[in-house]
Amino acid sequence: MLTVTESAASKVKSLLEDEGDTNMALRVAVRPGGCSGFSYEMFFDSDIAGDDIKADVGGVSVVVDPSSAPLLEGAVLDFKDGLQGAGFAITNPNAQRTCGCGQSFS
Repeated sequence: MLTVTESAASKVKSLLEDEGDTNMALRVAVRPGGCSGFSYEMFFDSDIAGDDIKADVGGVSVVVDPSSAPLLEGAVLDFKDGLQGAGFAITNPNAQRTCGCGQSFS
């Protein structure tokens, strides 16, 4: 399963509170596409399937579909806020190659 840092969980919780629906989960998925073969997708979702893998991290539900789970095994989702900008980043030990934008991998 994907590991979510405290910083990322805190930011997700804040974004859900801003949305006004703290019952939604953060869905993290891997989809075919992007410069290097696969790309990450993250969005809030209230439609949780029975075979989704679910974890509660820092008061936030995170779900991953079964086909994305092996590609995200051992990966870490973090949120950084600094002078170079703010945003979520995934460090994935399964990625053999990433593109320059950091949004896709193979």
